[in-house]
Amino acid sequence: MQLTHLNEHNNPTMVDVSPKEISQREAYASGIISMSKEAFEAAINDRGKKGSITQTAIIAAIMGSKKTSELIPMCHPLMLSKVNVDINPDSSSYSIKLGVLVKCEGKTGVEMEAITGVSIGLLTIYDMLKAIDKSMSISEIKLESKRGGKSGDFHRQN
Repeated sequence: MQLTHLNEHNNPTMVDVSPKEISQREAYASGIISMSKEAFEAAINDRGKKGSITQTAIIAAIMGSKKTSELIPMCHPLMLSKVNVDINPDSSSYSIKLGVLVKCEGKTGVEMEAITGVSIGLLTIYDMLKAIDKSMSISEIKLESKRGGKSGDFHRQN
């Protein structure tokens, strides 16, 4: 199987999407950050020393999605039409699940934008709470679903 980001000389290349048709693209990704009870309570009650943890994480996730092509070398710059961030705290495990939905009309998918948004949002939570708990763990960053494009739809089966 030929990798799409390597040319005939086995050198890195950006995929040529010019022949592709513009279509509606959508992707949803999620991830989890686990922490101590003290850090969890600070997060959900917005008692961090650096300001509102959840609101800052949402803004960071949106910014991360928008800047994906600047961070991931072979990603195309995309005109995103929507980025929505969900934050779901779980008090039984002292964890927060962060999800990012990204949409655009384009010639290439938005999976990387959704995954990058999740990563940056979770890293922001870590940054804002590290004074309380340096042992926090970020895990399960994954594409949950995607819609549109030549490869069709994908829905993770848990």
